[in-house]
Formats: sequence, structure tokens, C-alpha cells
Amino acid sequence: MRTVDIILKKRMGKELRENEIEFLIQGYNNGEIPDYQMSAFAMAVYFKGMTSQETAYLTNSIISSGDTIDLSMIEGIKIDKHSTGGVGDTTTLVLAPLVAAAGAPVAKMSGRGLGHTGGTLDKLEAIPGFKIDLNKEEFIDIVNTTKAAVMGQTAKLAPADGKLYSLRDVTATVDSIPLIASSIMSKKLAAGADGIVLDVKTGDGAFMKTKEDSFRLAQEMVGIGTHLNKETVAFITDMDQPLGEAIGNSLEVIEAIETLKGRGPKDLLELCLELGAQMLVIAKIYESAGEAKVRLQELIDDGSAIEKLKQFIAAQGGNPEVVNDYHLLPTAKEKLVVCSDVCGYVSKIESEGLGTLAMILGAGRAKKSDPIDHGVGIVIHKKVGDEVTQGEKVATLYVNTIVNEEDLINECLNKFTFSGEKTKKPKLIYGLVTKEGIKKY
Repeated sequence: MRTVDIILKKRMGKELRENEIEFLIQGYNNGEIPDYQMSAFAMAVYFKGMTSQETAYLTNSIISSGDTIDLSMIEGIKIDKHSTGGVGDTTTLVLAPLVAAAGAPVAKMSGRGLGHTGGTLDKLEAIPGFKIDLNKEEFIDIVNTTKAAVMGQTAKLAPADGKLYSLRDVTATVDSIPLIASSIMSKKLAAGADGIVLDVKTGDGAFMKTKEDSFRLAQEMVGIGTHLNKETVAFITDMDQPLGEAIGNSLEVIEAIETLKGRGPKDLLELCLELGAQMLVIAKIYESAGEAKVRLQELIDDGSAIEKLKQFIAAQGGNPEVVNDYHLLPTAKEKLVVCSDVCGYVSKIESEGLGTLAMILGAGRAKKSDPIDHGVGIVIHKKVGDEVTQGEKVATLYVNTIVNEEDLINECLNKFTFSGEKTKKPKLIYGLVTKEGIKKY
């Protein structure tokens, strides 16, 4: 078998066999196939695409390039949730304890933030003492004890994905749906969960900018899970404005706590109830999503969810008192209030722009080696469709270093567009993709 023949076959738009894809991925991972040939293959996939079967073979080959995690020692059906990334996306911090409180084991591996998107691990590390570097035995023990654990991904998990992603990043082939889908699903499936709920973001602050592409990506990932016998569903959700109100690590931890206390933003709560309900259905805790949603709300109302959060934090070495005392979290030195200069309605919010501004303040990183300032960020007080008056507060900047206060305020205000006419509030969820097909909302 020759690499050049496989590249040529894909360039001609023909379907590759499983052993051909396995030959490519293992050869590249072992250093036997050079970057220039793998670049040619990635470009051929970019232009010619892959069938669902090919994408499943690709995913399985990437999984086989490294270690997999055996979670069979965890009791019950293990559930994971993955978001494709956005701004203010605090769902994991809410869902892990909430779904665990309902009796489903949540065994989750998460990543760090990069660019305008936040990372779950960075948010959790804002909690004093919280440990994300768990070994397999600790991870399994915590899930069996508290029903929820979150840890960082190891370098040995799907290592071919890391090599492929670095290559795609410099060859303009990142935005290939089969390559994106196999990248995401290889890590999720290698992590050992029995079922996966995907939150595919769409819009300005998302990686996928159009609903059409987002539905295609969701279908591809659900297809991979189905081919590999893992129950997988995917929601397509809005990221044309930040989810919730907080952007930044400590700020998002506080928002998650408030949500579990029943006082969080409506959009964050609504999305968590929808995602959580599907997690419980896959875990076979409840037969219907409607029944599961009712139970999740009850767990918030009766205090069970917030108690589970305390257990979750303590089990991973964190200080559970942050639930009652937000001063224990890193805080910014200064607050800058951003006010509207007109009367009217918020017609648009630039999610990516606000995420990038939060990164510049120190809440995120432009490259993997950048440090994180857990205390800084942005809180949004007005969302799309809300009415504003001149001089009314639309956002607050939490900052530690101020170069030019007026420039920062104007930079934030420029991310809001106002209209004299009432603007319709956007949908939060556009649809659900399952192995049976697409249900548009």
C-alpha cells in the first residue's frame, strides 16, 4: 500500500477503505508518513469530503493511535457533554452537578480555552484548590462516589488528533466538516463515555458561523457515534450573542452557582435543562425529556443541585465554601461601567468581539502558553431585544490592568448595535439531531 495512491484516490473523490485510512493515520502518527503527504491528504478531504462511513473509520483510527480510558468500573451508563465552543458557555459547570444529582454518572474530560472561547478547566481552576490533574483511578473513584468528575485530557489520548490539528492549522484545512467531526469525536469516544450529548454552537461567536454548516457538523458527529455504537445526540444552539451574562473564569463560576441556586440567567438555565434532560434520557434515568426536565428543575428548587456542586468541588480538592462566599474566588481590582449612548433596543451583540476583548483583559489566551487571570472579564446587562435608555448600563468590565479606561469602555460599547425599532429576541435552540434525523425548532 502506498500513501500517494491513497491521496490520489481521495483527490478523485473515491471512497477510501478502512485499512487505507488506518494505514494513513498510524503511519503519520508513527512518523512514517511525512507532513507534506498528510497535508495533501487533508486538502483532498477538504475539497472532496468524506462519506459518513469514511469519517467513522477516520475517527476510529485516531482513537486507536493512543490510549483509551476504560470506565467499566463506574456504575451505570456514563454520560459526557461536549460544546463546540463559544462565549460565556458555562453549561458544564451547571450540568455536571445537576445531572449527577439526578443519578446519572457524568465522567467528563474537558479542555482549556483558546482565542475568544473559554475553557472549562480554566473556569474550574478559579476555585481555590480545585484539582483537574486526576489519574484514572482517582477519576473513577470520584465518579462512583459523587456521580461527577471533570479532568483534563491527557497527551496519550488520541495523539494523532493533535498532530493532525497542528497540520490543518497551517494548511487552511481546519474548517473541513469530516476533519472537525473526527477530531471532536475521537477525543470524546477515547474518553470512554457510553453516551454523548453535543452542543453545536452556531453564529458570530461560534466556530461554525452558519446554521447550515452547524447542522451538517452535528449530523456528521451523530453519525460517527452511531457507527461506533455510542448513543449520540446534538443540539444546534445560538452563539450570535454570549450565553448567559458572564464572560471570564470567576465570573462564570459565580453565574453557574447562581443558576444552580435558581437565580441564574434564563437562557443559560433553559439550555442546561434541555441538554441535561437528554443526558438523563441517554443514561436511562428517565424515558422522556419532558419528565427529565421537570426533575432537573425540582433538584434546583429543593437545593439538591447546589449541594451536589459542593460535593463535586470538595471531591476534587476545591473549597466548597465558594458556593456561599464569592470573595474566595479571584476578583478584579477595578470595575468599568459601560453605558449606552442612545435610546432604543439592542439589535446585535458581537459575541466573538466580546470574547476577544475578555481575552485581551486576561480572561483567555491567544496561544496555549499564555497565563490566565481568573478574576477579569465582562458581565453583560443587556441582551438582543432588550430596551435601553441613554446612559443605561449595558455591561461591566472587570479589569486588573487599565491602559486607557476610555478606550476600553468604547471598545466594549462598539460590540453592541442599537436600533430605534424593537428587535426580536433570537432563538436559543435551532434544532436537535439524532440518529433518526433532524428536528428543527
